[in-house]
Amino acid sequence: MIPQETIRRKRDGEDLPAAEIGAFIEAMTAGSVSEGQIAAFAMATFFRGMTRDEVIALTLAMRDSGDVLSWADVGKPISDKHSTGGVGDNVSLMLAPIVASCGLAVPMISGRGLGHTGGTLDKLGAIPGYDVMPSEALFRRAVNEVGCAIIGQTGDLAPADKRLYAVRDVTATVESIALITASILSKKLAAGLQHLVLDVKFGNGAFMEGVEDAEALAKSLVEVANGAGLGTTALLTDMNEPLADAAGNALEVLHCLDVLSGNKAGTRSETATLAFAADMLLQAGIVPSLEEGASMARGAIASGRALETFGRMVHVLGGPADFVERPGHHLAAAPVTVAVAAPATGHLAGCDTRLLGLAVVELGGGRRQVSDEIDPRVGLDRMLPLGTYVQKGEPIAFVHGADQALAEHIAGHVAGLYTISDVPPETRPVVLKRIG
Repeated sequence: MIPQETIRRKRDGEDLPAAEIGAFIEAMTAGSVSEGQIAAFAMATFFRGMTRDEVIALTLAMRDSGDVLSWADVGKPISDKHSTGGVGDNVSLMLAPIVASCGLAVPMISGRGLGHTGGTLDKLGAIPGYDVMPSEALFRRAVNEVGCAIIGQTGDLAPADKRLYAVRDVTATVESIALITASILSKKLAAGLQHLVLDVKFGNGAFMEGVEDAEALAKSLVEVANGAGLGTTALLTDMNEPLADAAGNALEVLHCLDVLSGNKAGTRSETATLAFAADMLLQAGIVPSLEEGASMARGAIASGRALETFGRMVHVLGGPADFVERPGHHLAAAPVTVAVAAPATGHLAGCDTRLLGLAVVELGGGRRQVSDEIDPRVGLDRMLPLGTYVQKGEPIAFVHGADQALAEHIAGHVAGLYTISDVPPETRPVVLKRIG
């Protein structure tokens, strides 16, 4: 395989055979393909695209660039969920223990925050002692004993993706649907899954703002995953407002505990979580219908099994044994809380969700650079849902900050991110469509 010939053929719009794609990825992993050649390949793919078979070949080659886990000894369906990222999206924290308490095994490999979106690992990192990068032995122990474990990607899973993504990030090729698809699915396939549910978001707080673009990505992911032997469905979900009423690491952990305790019934966050749980249980053959899956998931919350499972996962992975009983004792709280005052009287008709996420970053709850330290205490909570009628000056959210002046500045900024109207907005379903 001569790298420049592979690049030339893709540049000219030719379909690459699986063996050639595999050889290119193998050489890239070994370091015998230069950064410039990787960038050229990514750019050629960005402009020319790939067929379904090419993306399947790319995905499998990236999967096979490192370790591929096996869970043959677990004796349960191996399932997971992946989200394309949003604001106030802590579904993974709640979903894993819910479906684990219903009979699934969930070895969930998650990521850190990216841009305006919060990262599952950063949220769990707010829990003292929780090991987001455990040994493989501890990871397996948690999955076997508890039924679920949420950890970070190890260096041995899909290393080709790490190298390719680093180049894409600095060459304006991140948005390629073919490369996004291979990046997401190579890691999931390497994790040894049998079933996968995808959360593909659209709206002003999503990376894919338009419904059409999000649906195109969802269809690509489902087709390629199923073509690669991983049973997959996708839900298109609305991110035109924060999914939860909190955004920020420790605050979202508290929100998770509220949902698992049954205190957030009927909210957008709980609705989305139950939809994903139902889909995972249906795919795995635990229930015969989505309706029965949602009912089983509700039962796991109502009985306390899901909350108990979350607590056991936290403890096995190094966190406090009494975390779910005394979260306020273990989670650090920000020293400053400032109310966000409604700028006018009327209905909350809209908000700039992306900028709400960036407000959390500005407080210190996210990263501007990879090396930045995160303050787990800061963020927003008690955010009122769109459609709520408010009086001018009434709190519509609260800013938690480390500094009084910055918290007050962010509170004023956040108030300006909301649109107030005399007419209530049209109610939008949190789950728009199921694909697969």
